[in-house]
Amino acid sequence: MATTRSGPLLGTGDESLLERGEAGQQLVSRLDIEAAAERIGGSIRRTPTLSTQLGSDTEPLWIKAECLQIGGAFKFRGALNAIGLLTPDERSRGVVTHSSGNHAQALARAARLAGVAATVVMPRETPMVKQRATQSQGARVVLVDIADRAAVTERIRAETGAVFISPYDDPAIIAGQGTVGLEILADVPDVTTVYVPVSGGGLVSGIAAAIKSVAPEVRVIAVEPELAGDLAAGFASGQRVVWDTAKTGRTIADGLRTPSVGELNWRHIVALVDDVVTVSEGAILSAMRSVVLDAKVVCEPSGAVAVAGFLERVEASAGPAVAVVSGGNVDPDLLADVLAGRL
Repeated sequence: MATTRSGPLLGTGDESLLERGEAGQQLVSRLDIEAAAERIGGSIRRTPTLSTQLGSDTEPLWIKAECLQIGGAFKFRGALNAIGLLTPDERSRGVVTHSSGNHAQALARAARLAGVAATVVMPRETPMVKQRATQSQGARVVLVDIADRAAVTERIRAETGAVFISPYDDPAIIAGQGTVGLEILADVPDVTTVYVPVSGGGLVSGIAAAIKSVAPEVRVIAVEPELAGDLAAGFASGQRVVWDTAKTGRTIADGLRTPSVGELNWRHIVALVDDVVTVSEGAILSAMRSVVLDAKVVCEPSGAVAVAGFLERVEASAGPAVAVVSGGNVDPDLLADVLAGRL
């Protein structure tokens, strides 16, 4: 029988601390995120928030370098929190997910540390560096056409009884990613704007939940590629939309090709995110070069999207800004081409 993870968010004996947003919809709370921080704190890397020369005297830019996280991306936080909340019975059945790479590696690593079997369904075009990194953590990798990944994941779940852990549409994942927001506030207490890349929406949901619960005046801006701009379209129209994977697959930001944000993520975004902006492919590549050459931090195209959002902003706002550099798992040949200006 197909199964999903069950039980209260905070574990056996604790009441769920999901708060209610508009129309009674439940949102992850500050207490959920603080509990996640305590649960995973001994296993994650406390990544730095670095000053850069990319801003100005009145609007300095800091980068939250999640590309330096264990596994090379922020995803380890949510995966570790989700695995930590599995019951003994769920652990015995293993876990399954679909991912273009960073969640795959993160879940594989978290599962290995907990002694849990993991299967990851990946699009065939996933960079080889991400495929190998996932396999090196002991996960079984199944390659499929990107349009088939949800269906194949469901089939595996139905056949094996494994627990599906969404890359983003899961309160435990959102709470784990929200620990990034708590760290930003601790590192840059006078921050006025936070730029966050978005695809499925787990990172921006968690960061927005954390920041708005502590400092509601801080603006949270979601940034996505123009070629995968489903959230911007939905945010403008007031309803969640789904783009065809052939459309979102055009962007070089391979970690941001999800055709729609998750349902739970949508509820967080409309309640907590101040704006959604899109950036061109050229802006992404330019930001990637700037992060590597100016900030001296290696990032993948998806990881540079938030910085591109800051650099391409239409209106400046006084005060410090933070852009989340979400990942650094880039193919070496692609990195060389970007730095040499061949792309």
